[in-house]
Amino acid sequence: MNLAYETLVVGPMSNNVYFLVDQESKECVIVDPSFLPQTQLNYIEEKGWMLRQIWITHGHFDHIAGVKAISEAFDPPVPIVMSLESFGWAKANPPTGMYGIRMDEVPRVDIPLKHGMWLGINPESDEKVVEVRDVSGHNPGSVIFYCTQLKIAIVGDAIFKDSIGRTDLAGSDHEQLLKNIREQIYTLPEDTILLPGHMDATTVGHEKRFNPFVRA
Repeated sequence: MNLAYETLVVGPMSNNVYFLVDQESKECVIVDPSFLPQTQLNYIEEKGWMLRQIWITHGHFDHIAGVKAISEAFDPPVPIVMSLESFGWAKANPPTGMYGIRMDEVPRVDIPLKHGMWLGINPESDEKVVEVRDVSGHNPGSVIFYCTQLKIAIVGDAIFKDSIGRTDLAGSDHEQLLKNIREQIYTLPEDTILLPGHMDATTVGHEKRFNPFVRA
């Protein structure tokens, strides 16, 4: 397996949509499909990839807006992978037509995420390449996806360069987020690249030294 990742920035909130790809098999996963799902489907087709799963870090509308359309663009639908806690929160707080964009709810969860589980690019493969870590606080059931081979962690909105996810939203918990950043993100190797849901990438080492909201 020869893993790589790519980033596509979409929508009015400049969401980072990530693709984790096995360059040998051309199988891929999409993480947090946001607005403009057809743009993301076109990107996958242009690359010649085969989409195997949809992974979701948390239940906020801008990270799930494209899930239903992308899953159901295939027959059978592509499996949706999400924590049941985030799924339940999203169901209780359905998306609205903000920014004039129609947003569908996540229709189901095919593979429930749990802290400590490992995922493969193909859900039927025995080769697991990504560790799931719970980082609840910004949103209930939030997770990160840590890939040791690539030395990356896709972190959703848990942490940003020199900042952290908002905790003034429904279901947020500031102290829980700080605790999980320290225990689940700052414990990764310092050269781990952190890929957030918005804005630029950073590293564990940088955040441990310079993040003003949470110090190691």
